[in-house]
Amino acid sequence: MLNVLIFTEWKKSPPELLDFIAEKMKNVDCGYRKIFGYPAYFINGNMFTGVFADKLFLRLSEEDITKIMRDCKEISTFEPMQGRPMKGYVFIPKSAYLNNAFFDEWLGKSIKFVSSLPAKQNKK
Repeated sequence: MLNVLIFTEWKKSPPELLDFIAEKMKNVDCGYRKIFGYPAYFINGNMFTGVFADKLFLRLSEEDITKIMRDCKEISTFEPMQGRPMKGYVFIPKSAYLNNAFFDEWLGKSIKFVSSLPAKQNKK
């Protein structure tokens, strides 16, 4: 069964979430820019984590998505607009990202996966 969380209303991110992800990214060699008005982080032009409303998202391999969704029932598919899921991305709820060991493990898997992807070429 596929979990999908759909937002019908865009809302501000809690300051503590923004501080949390900024702190986690301090030692990661990555780029930053806003997507959907929220912070997002990139390696070689490929987005791997960020914030959407009051949740974090991670980009993972299909194998890792299956595993994380099996291990944590609160994980859901990243679908920022109804009917438009972002393949390869999952929402990480507060209960999961506040578990430092859990979040650090999956953030590491996200970084490793995205680092293995070819660099995105700039559009002209």
